This record gives sequence, C-alpha cells and structure tokens, in this order.
Amino acid sequence: MSGKVRRPGIRQLPSGSRVADALRAAGGVRAGADLTGLNRARVLMDGEQIVVGAPSGPSTEGGAGGVALGSSGVGSSAAGPVSLNTATVEQLDTLPGVGPVLAQHIVDYRAQHGGFRSIDELREVNGIGDRRFADLQPLVGP
Repeated sequence: MSGKVRRPGIRQLPSGSRVADALRAAGGVRAGADLTGLNRARVLMDGEQIVVGAPSGPSTEGGAGGVALGSSGVGSSAAGPVSLNTATVEQLDTLPGVGPVLAQHIVDYRAQHGGFRSIDELREVNGIGDRRFADLQPLVGP
C-alpha cells in the first residue's frame, strides 16, 4: 500500500483478500484521500500494489509498498506497462484501440476470472482480436 493511507508499506494478506481488506490492513485512508476509481470490492492479485489518492493513469503503479498474497513479494516498476490486473477503466481507455466499452470488457473479464495470469489471456476478452492483441501486447502486463 502506498499513497494516502495511515500505514503505507507491504502487507501480507490471505488469498482472496479484497482492496477493502488491504485498506484496513494499512490502517485506513487519510483524510481527504480520493477513492474515486478504486474498486474496494475487487479481489487482489499476488504482488499487486494499491496506490491510494494518486491521480489516475498508468504512472500510479510502482513505487514503495504493495500487497503480498500468500508468501510472494511485490514488484512493479513505476514506468512500465499498464497492469491488466490493477488498471481502471479510465486507464485502459488511454491505450491505443481501447475505448470505454472495450476497457469495461477487460475489467469484467478480470473480475470474472480472478485476474490475468498472463498477457495472452487478453485474447479471450470480447473485442480483442489478433491485430489488437499485437498492438496492446507491448503496452500491458498482467
């Protein structure tokens, strides 16, 4: 966890934990934190970082702190691909060839399947064909 939480840092949570559980583990949010775009009901993925109160966009990933599920650590660079497992509809909408409808399909797929384990799963999302996949592959990560 990083951003506007009371106790930022790495937290180890049980598998199946949700964003709301991570917020509680970090002592809650600080006054004035903007939780818009933060789906508190979403199930977390191992190694995922949650940034609270930062402006939305791909640059909000990475930095100090994260959520570890099970016994694995965290890791994500600040400048890198857009995470299919953490990006909001608005962040996905910034990718070339992805509009709000396709971005919502990606988020829906993520919710229904417990996240993306590999970039190749993006091919299973309604509206992603071979050409669009080839365009998106270098820009996204699980």
